[in-house]
Amino acid sequence: MGSSTYTEILTRAVDQLSDPASLKGLFHQHQDGNPLPSGKVLEEIIDLSRAIIFPGYYGKSKINKHTIRYHIGMAVERLSKLLEEQILAGLCFCCPNAGKGENTPCKLKAKEMAMQLIADLPEIRKTLATDVEAAFNGDPAAESFGEIISCYPVIKALTNYRIAHRLHTIGVPLIPRIISEMAHSETGIDIHPAATIGHHFTIDHGTGVVIGATCIIGNYVKLYQGVTLGAKSFPLDDNGNPIKGIARHPILEDNVIVYSNATILGRITIGQGSVVGANIWVTESMEPYSKKYKKE
Repeated sequence: MGSSTYTEILTRAVDQLSDPASLKGLFHQHQDGNPLPSGKVLEEIIDLSRAIIFPGYYGKSKINKHTIRYHIGMAVERLSKLLEEQILAGLCFCCPNAGKGENTPCKLKAKEMAMQLIADLPEIRKTLATDVEAAFNGDPAAESFGEIISCYPVIKALTNYRIAHRLHTIGVPLIPRIISEMAHSETGIDIHPAATIGHHFTIDHGTGVVIGATCIIGNYVKLYQGVTLGAKSFPLDDNGNPIKGIARHPILEDNVIVYSNATILGRITIGQGSVVGANIWVTESMEPYSKKYKKE
């Protein structure tokens, strides 16, 4: 194959890849000074958040009671700056002209949203502490809270989820989903940031768990690996497109246990104190304190 043939192939490929018809829905045109949210920076945001929430387990290992205020202060200051920048990038992604000028409404909005998350970090830590307790009490192999925080994928996934959920709640676009997908890649646990999850929640082992966007999960709920809290086929509009924004995922009330590889689909309610056995397909609501197992 001669050099002219190589040139022809390259030129044809570039022409085809640049064709507007082939780019429909796949091309994001950048505006000057308005970059996309950065995956690398969002990773740093999560690292900082974990170090703030669980000092000594993440971040600087030499932290002690005499230096903790200094280290947390430095981390919070850095976190607020990065958050503001990334939230603005998310706002600009949805509105290309959002970031023009130093004191635009979107820049002020990004700063306000960043401060809202910073203000909520103590409450997020308080809830995550209950998740650590639930994981410890639910696993006889666990020897300490420190082991749970350091090793268990559920705590990493829930830290991302609870931060992403708060950002979603205050209206931050795009970034919450990126943060939740970071945890999905790291742990194999897929929790949509729009899902609502109560305190003392845990997932044993964790890999393969899917929790959909409109799920509502109560307090003291425990899932095992491979559980899917998903949607059935959803209705279509007159043009055959899925109707967005409808409640389509399960509600799990307090003290529910769902064992490995169970699939619970649709807007149904699993009543308080119920137990769903392994490898079960559930599409109808369960009364409180009921049990459903696979029949041989």
